[in-house]
Amino acid sequence: MEYLMIQGAACRCQQFLALCKLRVVSLIVFTAVIGMFLAVPGWPEWNALWAGTLGIALVAGAAAAFNCLIEQKIDAVMARTRARPLPRGELTSTQTVVFSGVVGGAGLYLLNVFVNPLTMWLTLATFVGYAVIYTAILKPATPQNIVIGGASGAMPPVLGWAAATGEIHHDALLLFLIIFAWTPPHFWALALYRREEYARAGLPMLPVTHGEAYTRLHVLLYTLLLFAVTMLPVGTGMGGWIYLIGAVLLGGRFIHYGWRLYREYSDALAKQTFRYSIWYLSVLFAVMLVDHYFPLPI
Repeated sequence: MEYLMIQGAACRCQQFLALCKLRVVSLIVFTAVIGMFLAVPGWPEWNALWAGTLGIALVAGAAAAFNCLIEQKIDAVMARTRARPLPRGELTSTQTVVFSGVVGGAGLYLLNVFVNPLTMWLTLATFVGYAVIYTAILKPATPQNIVIGGASGAMPPVLGWAAATGEIHHDALLLFLIIFAWTPPHFWALALYRREEYARAGLPMLPVTHGEAYTRLHVLLYTLLLFAVTMLPVGTGMGGWIYLIGAVLLGGRFIHYGWRLYREYSDALAKQTFRYSIWYLSVLFAVMLVDHYFPLPI
C-alpha cells in the first residue's frame, strides 16, 4: 500500500513537471544564466546566481503551465501536444492554476528578496507577456503572433543581466535582439511541418494563412536578419574574435538551412532546421561566454 502511494505521488509529480515544459525552460534558464555572466567581469554574486537562476526557472515553469491551461483544447487536437496532462485528463484546470500560482509566486519571492526588485518586475512582465498577451491574445488572432510575442521569449538574458547588475545595459538589449530575431525562423520551421495540425486547431499560423512558399521565404529572410543582428556585439566590443568566428560559422549554417528550405522544401528538412535552431542558440550563447572570459579583442 505504501509503495502504491509513493508510486502515485511520483506519477503526480511527473504530471506537474510535464506542465512546465522542461526542455523549453532549460533553454530559457541557460540564456538567462549566460546573461548573468556576461554582465560582470568576474563571477556573479552568489545570491544573484542561485536565486536568480531558480527564481527565473520557477516563473518560466509557471508561465508554461499557464500556457498549457489556456491551450488545453488546442493541445488535444495536435499530435505534438495531445499527451500533455491536461488534454489527457490527468490534471484539472484548478490544479493547474494553483500549481502555476504557487510556483510562480515562489519564483517572484526569491527574485524580490534575494536578487532585486527590478528583476522581479521584469520577470513578472515576461510572465504576463508570454502566458497572457502571446498565448491568449496574439496566438489565436494573428499570423505574426510569434514575431510580436517573441519579445517575451527574448527576455531571459535581460533578466539575467538585471539579476547580476540591478540595471538594463545596452549589451543586454543586444542579447534580447538576437533571440528576438531567432524566434521566427525557429518557430516557423516547426510550423511548416506541423501546418496541418495548426490548421485543424484553427490557429492562424503563417503557413496556414499565407502558405508554405511565403513562410519559407520569411524563414530565409529572418536567418539573414539574425546573422546581421549577431554581428552587433562585435561592434559594441562585447564580442571578440572567438565570438565573431563562432557567430559567422553558426549563422552561415543557419542561412544555408533557410536557403535549402526556400529552394527544396521537405518536412524532413524543416525538422532538421528546427532542431538546428535550438542547437544554434545554445552554442552561440556558449561561444559568447567563452569569448567573455578568454577574449581576443578585434
